[in-house]
Amino acid sequence: MDITQTITLALIQGFTEFLPVSSSAHLVILPKFLDWPDQGLAFDVVLHFATLCAIIFYYRSSLVSLTKGFYDSIATRKTQGESMLAWGIILGTIPVGIAGLLFRESIELNLRSYQVVAFATMFFGLLLGFSDWLHRKFQKSRDYISGSDILIVGCFQALALIPGTSRSGITITAALLIGLSRTLSIKYAFLLSIPVIALATLLKTFDLVKDTSQVDWSLLFIGFVVTLITSYFTIVFFIRLVERIGFLPFVIYRILLGALLFLL
Repeated sequence: MDITQTITLALIQGFTEFLPVSSSAHLVILPKFLDWPDQGLAFDVVLHFATLCAIIFYYRSSLVSLTKGFYDSIATRKTQGESMLAWGIILGTIPVGIAGLLFRESIELNLRSYQVVAFATMFFGLLLGFSDWLHRKFQKSRDYISGSDILIVGCFQALALIPGTSRSGITITAALLIGLSRTLSIKYAFLLSIPVIALATLLKTFDLVKDTSQVDWSLLFIGFVVTLITSYFTIVFFIRLVERIGFLPFVIYRILLGALLFLL
């Protein structure tokens, strides 16, 4: 892997990890299209760790208050302030964690075809568009979450194991469908990514221990820095854009991307 491939894949990871456009679809299509070799497990671990650092840094203030609210809820045995959202992050991760442990190998073997990625990219893109339209036309937004919200969004997040779905996309879709405000939907979806990315990075790190391939540390460092910077500014850009014009540009993009995958 050379520096051009390193920077390109790092940019793709940084741009697509938090946008509702499916990072897996992009990481499938480009290397295949350009006939690039596999980037290796170490590179995957580093890029995932970079996106984790970016989202933690962006929500650093919220994470402090969430942590305080979580411990206060244990001490007082009441959910108040930020404590419900804190519990939502913890409990909402359980469904995808269980599904990942049960079906990870089966998904890797059977669901990484162009057809599956293309279908998931288009279908869940249209579902995102429908949820946003329904939310704007008929639903009253609310800025708090309940226990049933956590269960629904958590179960929807498990669908992100299907390549092409987009983890942020499917969790935002679920949050909009149950009536959460756009602001809370995006915040909850992004905060939910922290334990998921952390678990994925940890699992890949365990696999990396068994990997005997040599790594180029300079390329890993470049990939980390590019992904970290790109991820952070993508989060800022995405939140501001959605507040102004909604999700329609991402829905259209996903339909076009899915069509391209079907052609390939």
